[in-house]
This record gives sequence, structure tokens and C-alpha cells, in this order.
Amino acid sequence: MIIDPKEPRKLDAVLALRPNGGFTVSEGVVEYLHEGDPEPTEDQIQAKLKELKADYDAKKYQRDRELVYPSIQDVVVALAEKEEGDDTMWKEITAKRQKVKADNPKPE
Repeated sequence: MIIDPKEPRKLDAVLALRPNGGFTVSEGVVEYLHEGDPEPTEDQIQAKLKELKADYDAKKYQRDRELVYPSIQDVVVALAEKEEGDDTMWKEITAKRQKVKADNPKPE
């Protein structure tokens, strides 16, 4: 199984709930260090994690597109060549971007 480092984890949920709270994590146990800021409950953490995962899942098309879009370097070169009068590469880049978008549509 491949673990996506960008996929939300419990730690991300805790950070989203208590962005200014201090804590440590050791062997899966969270210890809160910030007094005056109540610890989030497990239900709150799980609800936030579910929300973060839903947002992550909704943006899968963006991650898929990112893998196959032309590189920034290619785009810059194509723009420079277009500015110099040769738009061949620019047309290729534009066509590739349109195909990537068609192959990985944004959900409605």
C-alpha cells in the first residue's frame, strides 16, 4: 500500500482544530501542552478529519492533472518562443493542457 503524504491524517485534524495549541505525539498518544485551550474531543477530531478527507478527495482531479500537465519550464520556453514569433510549441502546450483537463474533469 502506498501512503500519500498529502492525505489528511489525525495530526492534520488536530492542527486544524487547535492551530495555536502546543502538543507532542509519542507512540500515537497526543499530549496537549497549551493551558487554557481545551483539548479537542475524539469526536471533534474525527469530524474534522472526515471534513479534511472529503476536501482532499474532492481535489483528486487537481492531483491527477498536476502529474501530466506540461512543466513550468516548458510553458516558459513556449511563451518565449511565441513572443519571438514561433507559436508552434505554445499551440502544443495549449492542446496538451486541454487534453489533460478533458481526461481529468473537475467535478461539478
